[in-house]
Amino acid sequence: MSSRDLILGRVRRALADVPRDDTPPGPGLPGEDSSYERAVGRSYLREHGARSVARTVDLLAENLADYRAVVHRATEGELPDLVARLLARRGSRHVLVPPGLPPAWTSAADPVRVHDRAAGTPHELDGVESVVTGCAVAIAETGTIVLDGGPDQGRRRITLVPDHHICVVRVPGQVVTSVPRALERLDPARPLTWISGPSATSDIELDRVEGVHGPRTLEVVLMSEE
Repeated sequence: MSSRDLILGRVRRALADVPRDDTPPGPGLPGEDSSYERAVGRSYLREHGARSVARTVDLLAENLADYRAVVHRATEGELPDLVARLLARRGSRHVLVPPGLPPAWTSAADPVRVHDRAAGTPHELDGVESVVTGCAVAIAETGTIVLDGGPDQGRRRITLVPDHHICVVRVPGQVVTSVPRALERLDPARPLTWISGPSATSDIELDRVEGVHGPRTLEVVLMSEE
C-alpha cells in the first residue's frame, strides 16, 4: 500500500461518522456559518478551569517570567516613572514610539523619541535602543502577548529590530485566559505578532541565543486600570 493510500484511508475513517449530505463543499461568506463549521465539531473547551480575574493575571505574570520576560506591575499613574526608570537602566538614548502611544506613558523619560515612519530605514531602526508599545491581548495560559499593528503598537518591524521592548498590558481588560478566548478578540486580517518571551533560538547542541529574531530583552508592564 502506498503512502497516498494510507493517508486517504485515514481521511475516510475520520469522516466515517459524518453524514454524506453534511460534507462541507467549502467556506461560507465572511461572518456566516459555513457547512464546514457545522460538519466539524467545535466542542473543545474555551477555558481550562475557573479562575478569578486576579488569579488569571497572576498566571499571566508567572508564564511571562517562565519565558524570561521581565514583569512589572504599576498603576496608570505610576507608569510614566516606571518607563523612565526602565529606559534609564538600559542606558537608552533613543526610544521608538508608535503614533498612537499615549504621550503620558513616556512623559517622564529622557531619551529622544523616534516616531514610527513608513520612510524609516532598517539602519535607522537599528540605531534605536528601545521601543515602547501597547498590545492587543495577553494570554494567561501561554504567557503570550499579541500585537495587531494597532495605533499604540505600530508596524511589526519596530518591535523586531530594537534590542529592548517595553510592552504595556492593560489589566484586566486586555488579559484573557486561553488562546481560543484571544482568537475571539482578534481580527485574522490584521498583521498579528505572537510573542512568548524575548526572541531566542537554539542550535543543534541546544545552546540558547537570544535576540536573533527580535528584541533580546522583553519587559512587560501589567498596568492596572482600576
